[in-house]
Amino acid sequence: MFGYRVPAPDEAMLISGGRRGLGGAPFRVVTGHGKFVLPVFRKTRFLTLSMCEAEVTETCVTRQGIALHVRAVIAFKVGNDNESIVNAGQRFLSDQDQMSVLTGRIFAGHLRSIIGSMTVEEIVTERQKLAAEVLETSKTEMAKIGLIVDSLQIQSIDDGDVGYIDAMSAPHKAAIQRQAQIAQAQATQASVEAEQVAARNQAEYARQTAVVKAEYSAEVDRAQAQASQAGPLAQAHAQQEVLAAQTELAQRAAELRQQQLVAEIVKPAQAEAERIKVLAIAEAERMKIQAEAAASYDRVALDRMLIDQLPQIVKEAAGGLAGANVNVLNGADGLGEIAAGLVGQGLTILDSVRQNLGSPEHRSEKSGRQLSLPGLLSGKPEGNEGKGDGPVNVD
Repeated sequence: MFGYRVPAPDEAMLISGGRRGLGGAPFRVVTGHGKFVLPVFRKTRFLTLSMCEAEVTETCVTRQGIALHVRAVIAFKVGNDNESIVNAGQRFLSDQDQMSVLTGRIFAGHLRSIIGSMTVEEIVTERQKLAAEVLETSKTEMAKIGLIVDSLQIQSIDDGDVGYIDAMSAPHKAAIQRQAQIAQAQATQASVEAEQVAARNQAEYARQTAVVKAEYSAEVDRAQAQASQAGPLAQAHAQQEVLAAQTELAQRAAELRQQQLVAEIVKPAQAEAERIKVLAIAEAERMKIQAEAAASYDRVALDRMLIDQLPQIVKEAAGGLAGANVNVLNGADGLGEIAAGLVGQGLTILDSVRQNLGSPEHRSEKSGRQLSLPGLLSGKPEGNEGKGDGPVNVD
């Protein structure tokens, strides 16, 4: 529409003529919207609000007296508030390129001032600190001309042919080189170890493959051998089972025969031996009883024989007196005493004979012997030719 003006998003429209702006500014500021402007009576100009760049290349002397060539880049723009736009418009509206030139000069001065208070080591190692201090000291001046700084970057610091920075960095370079060499050596060692591991893995894989192939081949050969031997093995196994059955049958037959022999020979022999043993014991017991009975019978028979022979003994004793010269002093009493003495002598002889016949020697000789009266009186057995009435048999 005729007379309606609209500024760009990154521009501020400055309308001069007519009423003054805020704070006594010679123009009104319009941003972000359009406005009717009367032609001829009003004049419209535009101030950029976009980002601008200024580059600074300056030779600065440090606190140590070493000259450094410093290159920095400043990013700045006109402030968005009306006061900054008014300040920038009054200074740069006719020649807006002067904003970069002036900004570069301002920062160059502050850069020289701050670098002069620092050492090379501080400048090199603390660039961010340097940039912050430069920004802080230039903020007030930049605000007066309506500009704000978004960033300051120190792009390069060089001491020319002095070599101070190179000397300062030499230990670090040596350390870095040493670390690089160590890293390279470690990398080489790791590579060699990796190659060795790979070689071992390949060798192990080859070995395992060979082992598997050998096992497979052996298994195939074994299966073929088993297949080829299946028939003979089955036949041998069958024969072995037949032999085992025959052996078991023979063993059972032998056991049965052994049981038969035991039943037919051993058991009867044991029974016969037991019977003979029992009979022998019984016979020995019978003979013992008979011997005891015979001994008792012989004693009774001997006593009976002696009693029967006692008159004969007395007679024989009296016969010994037939040719003797005996003087009887007491008459009939004296004869009685002689007769009583003869009887007593006979009884003494009888007791002596009993004792002799009771000894073991006489008992062992009594069987089958014939005893006569003169033998009994003398204590010696005689034959059948002895004197007296006749022999006496003693069983």
